[in-house]
Amino acid sequence: MNAKVFQEHLENDLIPFWNRMKDEINGGFYGYADANGEPDVKSVKGVILNSRILWFYSSAYQLLHKQELLEMANHAYRFLVDFCFDSQYGGVYWSVNYDGTVCDDTKHTYNQAFAIYALSAYYQASHSKEALNLAYVLYRVIEEKCRDSNGYLEAFRRDFTPSSNEKLSENEVLAERTMNTLLHVLEAYSELYHADPFYEVGDSVHSILRLFEKKIYNAEKQICDVFFDLDYHTLIDLESFGHDIETSWLIDRGCSVL
Repeated sequence: MNAKVFQEHLENDLIPFWNRMKDEINGGFYGYADANGEPDVKSVKGVILNSRILWFYSSAYQLLHKQELLEMANHAYRFLVDFCFDSQYGGVYWSVNYDGTVCDDTKHTYNQAFAIYALSAYYQASHSKEALNLAYVLYRVIEEKCRDSNGYLEAFRRDFTPSSNEKLSENEVLAERTMNTLLHVLEAYSELYHADPFYEVGDSVHSILRLFEKKIYNAEKQICDVFFDLDYHTLIDLESFGHDIETSWLIDRGCSVL
């Protein structure tokens, strides 16, 4: 395959699919579609999904420079800003209902990270200072409310009091720290630093890379461990090949932007 094949897939398949998922009535994008691509117009809208869609259209616009892609990014951005941010306690919710009312008000570090990732890409596409400022607002939320002296905590109630981490745990373990969340905080901070190279964000990227080196990477097995307690003791003997591939790319990306 070459670049032309991938670009044709992007323009002929991926973009048209997501265009059909646009909710013209309630904003954002439908949260569910069946195997035939028919959307459930009253399905719950995950904030992670809508953040990723905002990143997708913002990045596609930067690649293809087509105005309609920026307009779709604008649509995704408005829904994120108008319905997914918590004006009382800060941060973004886990999910909202089809009409934008709050469904799950959980605050998760993983979710905040995807919103930073999306807002940083949208800023690069649109040059919206509001989007960049909101990315920094969420950066401060993570740094001030979602971390301790040893790294990043994960699951919180709406007011950022600690909660159990079922959303990012599996295999019959309840993890207090996960490689997956740390990985996507790295992804988000790298994108924010690429958009606006503020030294403090760069220091955060350095810090996360050191955590991967010292706590997450299993040198004996040459893999990343997945689920941890607060002291980074591994909770289960599990190899996640997909996450290892993703980690290799995102560590390379973090080093590149630094």
